[in-house]
Amino acid sequence: MRTLRRAPIYVFLSIVAFVSIFPFLWMIISATNLSVDVTQGRMLPGTHLFDNIRKLTESINLVPALWNTLKIALTTTVLALLVASLAGYGFEIYRSKAKDMVFNLLLLSMMIPFAALMVPLYQMFSKLSAAAPLIGVNTVAAVVLPTFTTAFLIFFFRQSSKMFPRELLEAGRIDGLSELGLFFKIYIPTMKTTYSAAAIITFMSSWNNYLWPLIVLQTPEKRTIPLLISNLGSSYSPDFGVIMAAVVISTLPTAIVFFLMQKQFVAGMVGSVK
Repeated sequence: MRTLRRAPIYVFLSIVAFVSIFPFLWMIISATNLSVDVTQGRMLPGTHLFDNIRKLTESINLVPALWNTLKIALTTTVLALLVASLAGYGFEIYRSKAKDMVFNLLLLSMMIPFAALMVPLYQMFSKLSAAAPLIGVNTVAAVVLPTFTTAFLIFFFRQSSKMFPRELLEAGRIDGLSELGLFFKIYIPTMKTTYSAAAIITFMSSWNNYLWPLIVLQTPEKRTIPLLISNLGSSYSPDFGVIMAAVVISTLPTAIVFFLMQKQFVAGMVGSVK
């Protein structure tokens, strides 16, 4: 009887799961078919996957684009985890009215859309190109610096820090650790799940970033994989099989990162909510 009562729930959950998985399933199947099969809605796997990959490598610089995207994503993730966790740790552990006011102003910055900041940011980096070419337009630094940390990520670490046991800090101070020593030797190892969740969020966001790299990366050899996929779709007669093969390849790194760290991701998100 209990199983029968739960049957509608299982049916509903199965439908929701299928709707969630269907776009990924269709993407993988489309990558194995010709463009005409994709436009006709063919839902059976084809035999043209390797042909589509070959055409893809002939039409774009796939490996350099993947390397550029990986380099930007890893750099952004490492810097974001360090800066955002330091900020969130400081706001929560060393609380004061002045810090709370600064934090509230930081949260207000989340209301400003990035589109409103693009023009002044581009002007700033274009002026830096002459004085400091390493952080000017068309460099990795120009992509990473405006995006490597966000108010949301700082807020995420601050909320997670509310669950951090203060007794560990007191024990560390008694043992003679400095304040930075407390952060690196006690806080970071204790908050591993929070760092894992933040790493997944930041890596996926940076990997899929499109708008700012489109503006600041101006030469083909610097382009990232989302920009090249966009170029594939903007041709007069796009080959949808090739486009889907490119999308599958670009999705694999983020999917692998998520599946390897999904337990830590869930634990980190639950900890931040508590």
